[in-house]
Amino acid sequence: MANKEESVVVIGLGRFGSSLALELLRRDTQVLAIDSSPKLVQAYSSQIPHAVVADATDPEALTQLDVGMFRRAVVAIGTDQEASILATANLADLDVSDIWAKATNRQHGRILQRVGAHHVVLPEHDMGERVAHLVSGEMLDYLELGDGFVIAKTRPPRDYVGAALGETGLRAQYGVTIVAVKPQNGTFTYADRETILQYGDILVVSGPEDKVERFSRLA
Repeated sequence: MANKEESVVVIGLGRFGSSLALELLRRDTQVLAIDSSPKLVQAYSSQIPHAVVADATDPEALTQLDVGMFRRAVVAIGTDQEASILATANLADLDVSDIWAKATNRQHGRILQRVGAHHVVLPEHDMGERVAHLVSGEMLDYLELGDGFVIAKTRPPRDYVGAALGETGLRAQYGVTIVAVKPQNGTFTYADRETILQYGDILVVSGPEDKVERFSRLA
């Protein structure tokens, strides 16, 4: 692998790890994929050029693969919490500077952070939370950025259709910012004071979670 520093190590080729590795490759990022299962490595060998069978819980195995030369790594091991913790600790010992790790629950995530993970991902929890917001409200899409701040897609409030944003006082009243607007049959454009909301528009709104939720219910 030519440039290890710009490549990504993905440990674990389950559903999450394989999807991540394939998407990184699609985005022209080189990947070193590691899994202890010869069957899984064989299954993805035609799609992932650098896929190897190795035990990531063994520090020596990672050393032999020059994993310490990589800047970024993802521990995508599924339900085996002990293996994911050991693999994460091994990456930290190798001074990998940007370690992402998949957790099965918050307690697992806290342990991963303690042993060296810089970022913890809870795919099932995060997706469940996102879908709950979409099902229970008027949001068309939802993304949590952290610290209670979110970005959402929603429809314009009925009472403000036909008004220019600068005249509505929405930001002062509801504590959210309309970032962009997509008219029917149009494309997203940045919103400004002269933007006039219309029925059928899709809004991109940012702000604190509770305020964005409240705003979305006005549609």
